[in-house]
Amino acid sequence: MIGSDLLIRPPGPDERSAWEPLWQGYLTFYESRVPPETTDVLWQRLHDPAEPMFVLGAYSGGRLIGIVHYLFHRSCWTIGDYCYLQDLFVVKEARGLGAGRALIEAVEQAARAHGASRVHWLTQEDNHTARALYDKLADRSGFIQYRKLF
Repeated sequence: MIGSDLLIRPPGPDERSAWEPLWQGYLTFYESRVPPETTDVLWQRLHDPAEPMFVLGAYSGGRLIGIVHYLFHRSCWTIGDYCYLQDLFVVKEARGLGAGRALIEAVEQAARAHGASRVHWLTQEDNHTARALYDKLADRSGFIQYRKLF
């Protein structure tokens, strides 16, 4: 499914119908729900240049197969911002084929360009598939928080 055609780019404002099933898939994976108005506000924030929130999509064969949401935030520990990779989701049939890694690496590039000193993220302890990837890409903090220092 994923080949040399993997493309990482922000989904445009007109691509909500492609993005939303992945967002809902992420929520379902974590057995969570948010009200529809929260999803509406999230989509607006992801496309508002005044917001510190961003979205990237992984596309293969022209189809959106993965998403990542990230944001920049202040820290008491550094002058520059941190980058929090908040949500990462790849459709089931594409897992293990490189889209998740590509999305994380794209967030890392964005964080470096922003001047952030680290990217960090969380996952559930029993998310073994994701943790196998995360353990290759970042350091585990002891809080099941993954971060990559720059």
